[in-house]
Amino acid sequence: PLLSVLSLQFSTDSVAQHKICVKEHRVRAEKTTQRPLDRTLFVLNIPPYCSEGVIKELFSQFGPVQSVELREKPGSFEHSGPKLAKYFTPAQKQGFRVGYIVFQKAISITAVKSHPHDVPLVVSTEQRPVWTGLQKWIHQYKQSFAQPDKLQEAVDTFMQDYDKRKEEEAERQKEAAEEQLEDEEGWVKVTRGKSGTKTRPHSEVSNQKALQKESRKRKRKELMNFYTWQHRNTQKEHIAELRKKFEEDKQRIALLRAQRKFRPY
Repeated sequence: PLLSVLSLQFSTDSVAQHKICVKEHRVRAEKTTQRPLDRTLFVLNIPPYCSEGVIKELFSQFGPVQSVELREKPGSFEHSGPKLAKYFTPAQKQGFRVGYIVFQKAISITAVKSHPHDVPLVVSTEQRPVWTGLQKWIHQYKQSFAQPDKLQEAVDTFMQDYDKRKEEEAERQKEAAEEQLEDEEGWVKVTRGKSGTKTRPHSEVSNQKALQKESRKRKRKELMNFYTWQHRNTQKEHIAELRKKFEEDKQRIALLRAQRKFRPY
């Protein structure tokens, strides 16, 4: 799709305007729920004074905004794990960026593209002032000092999420291990799932793979002593065989002694 041009005006008193280009984001190779094809707007040439919060407020006039993602250059969505607090994230480079705006409704995309390019969008207003220059630097300097209580709260929240993710991962590994566990006699152990959860039915393809795997295992090992009673009988037969050989050796030694040809060394 073609790019549409929108005008940005920093304030109502500003004379100069800044142009940004927008279009509907339609990259079919990118299969992710973070950027739905019918509700995502791709924005180019976003100025440095526009943060994610400013962009969200600016485009909320076209409809409810679900999320805003600003990047240095276009690219596919990369899940970088849990979202970290500002205390643990490096400072972003200041410059012109690209953005992905996800609306809650698809009609908002049409409203943005149909907006007249000669009607500018005002960035800084009395209701939502945007600081620049010396005021912005002073604000950033004050914000660089971490409050101990807020820092402790951020650390506690992160550790709680971390412990929760580790417990969920351990539970998934335990369930996977129990499903594939086999006892000593070769039987597959079937475990009961959690209460209130429904077991997902196996498809025909998965059943076929399981049968093929079991068939290969049978071919690799000889199914002797499969049952406990077979194992006991085999042991008895082995002991009887050893006793028989012992008696035969005793008779052979006695015969050699009788013939005076016994040479033990």
